[in-house]
Amino acid sequence: MPSIEVEPGVSIFAQDVGDGRPVVLIAGFGLSHEVWDREVRELGASHRVVSIDLRGAGRSDRPIGDYSVARLAVDVEAVLRELDLRDVTLVGWSFGGQVAFHVAANAAERLAQLVLVCSNGVRGPTRSEAFPFGAPGDSLYEALVRGERENRLAARRKTIASGFHAEVDGTVLDFLVRIQLQMPSWAAIACYESYLRTDLVPAIPAVKMPVLQILGAEDFVASRDGARWLQTQLADGRLVTLDGCGHYPMFEAGAAFDTALTEFVAEL
Repeated sequence: MPSIEVEPGVSIFAQDVGDGRPVVLIAGFGLSHEVWDREVRELGASHRVVSIDLRGAGRSDRPIGDYSVARLAVDVEAVLRELDLRDVTLVGWSFGGQVAFHVAANAAERLAQLVLVCSNGVRGPTRSEAFPFGAPGDSLYEALVRGERENRLAARRKTIASGFHAEVDGTVLDFLVRIQLQMPSWAAIACYESYLRTDLVPAIPAVKMPVLQILGAEDFVASRDGARWLQTQLADGRLVTLDGCGHYPMFEAGAAFDTALTEFVAEL
């Protein structure tokens, strides 16, 4: 599997399997290619499936420095160029959805479709003047950073568990916590700021490709009102809501999630 240098001394890992028109997967906050096992299995028989670990997460490098959405998007664009991927369906989950939206606005020539999973794309779970949906930003940011500094193991576990609609199976929770703890505190704190304070509303007019939002009906992280608002702003958007599902649809509603994703991918 390739590890691609995106700047001197910093490499990004990409799991690359299958053949056909490419589908590129970007996981949520601090997570990695490991969370996409089911989707790679479903799509890999007919597509080339590339799962990118953002810097700071998974098997990618973890430098101290820039973890802005713009920097993470540049990393993804470098992987697309290095692997010469075209007509891509780009799938971004949660924080990965913001990164994917930035890529769609700035590297549209390589993309055919965009999928936002439990993400409004333009903003994290906090509101802004341009995006008046979600929680107040400062209090949430301060709480997450305090947890990261005081007891990051307990804080990460609590944050992940709170995103599920129903009580999460301990095996699943252990799996996700193990993956996310590969992200060190310096990367997590920087990414929290990017996730909660980046506003991509001005980039909406540049995203002209078909966009699918897949949202859990019980997801308190990605605003449902914000998702509906985004649909009114996109040139070609649609929204699928999964009943009884929170912020982790690949684990809470795997069959329904895969159906929505694979049907959209198959439209091309």
